Formats: sequence, structure tokens, C-alpha cells
Amino acid sequence: MGSGALFVAVFLACAVEAVEATTIVLAAGTTRDWRSAVAGLGGALVVLAAVVAALGPAVSDVPLRGLRLFVGALLLVFGLQWLCKAILRASGHKARHDEDKIYAQQVKAAADQPRRRVGLVPDWFGFTLSFKGVLLEGLEVVFIVLTFGSNQHDVGLAAIAAAAAVAVVAAAGAAVRSPLSRVPENTLKFVVGIMLTGFGTFWGAEGAGAHWPGSDAALLVLIPAIAVFALGLVAIMRRSPGGLGARPAPADLPAATATEGR
Repeated sequence: MGSGALFVAVFLACAVEAVEATTIVLAAGTTRDWRSAVAGLGGALVVLAAVVAALGPAVSDVPLRGLRLFVGALLLVFGLQWLCKAILRASGHKARHDEDKIYAQQVKAAADQPRRRVGLVPDWFGFTLSFKGVLLEGLEVVFIVLTFGSNQHDVGLAAIAAAAAVAVVAAAGAAVRSPLSRVPENTLKFVVGIMLTGFGTFWGAEGAGAHWPGSDAALLVLIPAIAVFALGLVAIMRRSPGGLGARPAPADLPAATATEGR
């Protein structure tokens, strides 16, 4: 796995998490209090930095073979969860992830809560809403950075990719101050699910003692094979009963599935 592939994989995965975190912060700031929302964001970042400082050296000290087996298993579980949901959404058997709807739900929940000052925080609910959202999504970003980076012995590059993804999404959110509903998050999750499943399978097998033909070049066959299989499942499931009645919009699906509904 080259540096470019590592950067792209981490960037895409972290961009998905950043979109969700940004939506929550925007809801907290817009409906409650921006100072409290930003304070919650800052508090979560401090906790995440402490987690990275504590876990980073520990992960790096694990023997490479054991690390690949552990990381491969985690990525495989994580990737299959994302891919399963993406396939269900793309085939119409599960509602698409809608940032507008999530934003509206967060806004309603925030508006219904009384305002309460705690210490230097003007609005405690806005603080906790922002803090919890950023912390939960941020922990997934930390997991992605440490697992990908440690396995490739380049945590620095993985961290740069994650920071770039977060910066791009945060800048977009600050510019429009609305949910990032135009970001094709369902497509991103489909792609990232395929990539995580591929890397998890590859590293898990290596950690178990298997040797892939062509070494890292095997990923060039493994990942497309998983993509073809996933798209095949989408095509089959679209023709099966039990869907939601309305197919996902073609613009928010991978290219191969978009043409299926035309």
C-alpha cells in the first residue's frame, strides 16, 4: 500500500466522520449558542488529543504481525458494517443518510431544551451536544488514523490526511453554516466500506500468516472484486421485494448503480 493510497483511504474515511460531526456542531451553534458549541468542540479535541497521546505509542509497540491481525479484524468488522448499510441504502431497502433530516432533528431537540449556564459555559446543553458529537465521531477518526498509520508505519501521513479531511469539511460548514447535504455521503460510505473491507481482509490474512500473490499489488484485484460483488448485490436487491418504495437518487449512488435505475 503506497503513500498515495494511504492518504486517500484515510482522507475519505475521515471526511465521512467530519461531515456528521460538523452537522451536530452547526445545529448546536445555530439554535443554542455559538460560544458554547465552540467550547464543546474544543473540549472534545482536547480529550481526543489525550487519547492519541496515550494510545499512539502503545499501538506502535505491538509486533507487526499481531498488529496486522488485530487491525485487519477491526477494519473488516468496521468496513462490513458500513458496506452493508451502504448496500441496503443503494438498493432501496434502507433510508438514505440524510444530513438535512439529521440537522432538523438536532435543531428541534436543541430548541426544546431550557438554557442553563454552568460555570463559564453560557449554555450547557449546546456545549454537551457539540462535545459528544465531536468526541464520538472524533474517536472513529483516531481509530482510522492509528490503525492505518501504524500498520503502514506512517502515522504522520495518516494524521495529515485526517487533518486535511477535517479542515476541508469544517471550512465548508463554516462557509455555508448549513448541513453539508450536497456532499454525497452515501456514496462516500459505499466507497469507504469497500476500501475498509479490502484492507481489513488483506491485513488480517497477512497477520494470520498468509502471503498474497504480488504482495501489495493484490489490493488492486481485491478491492475491485469486492466493489463488483457489492454492486452486484445492489442490482439483485433492487429487484427484490421489501424496499422502501422509492429508489435512492442516482446522483448519490456509485456510477455503476446509478445507471441501474434509469
